[in-house]
Amino acid sequence: MIMPTKHTHFSESLLGFGGYILKKLDTKKSVDDLWNEYQKDLSDYRFDAKHSFDNLLLTLVFLHSLGAIEESGGGIMKCGS
Repeated sequence: MIMPTKHTHFSESLLGFGGYILKKLDTKKSVDDLWNEYQKDLSDYRFDAKHSFDNLLLTLVFLHSLGAIEESGGGIMKCGS
């Protein structure tokens, strides 16, 4: 599920969800802010794959392990931002 496969679309993978999350991190945001934005985008058909809150957390751990995001003062931001 981390990588897309023959039967898993890119947007359904954690890698695809991570790309979506990175786009949303233009400023420092909390996990709740990211979840609420995702829920709004999902209901407005701006993102076509349904993910659970657990997948959001797994994606954040994945992005942190890659060095793409960091925790900063109770929020999350892109590294180098």
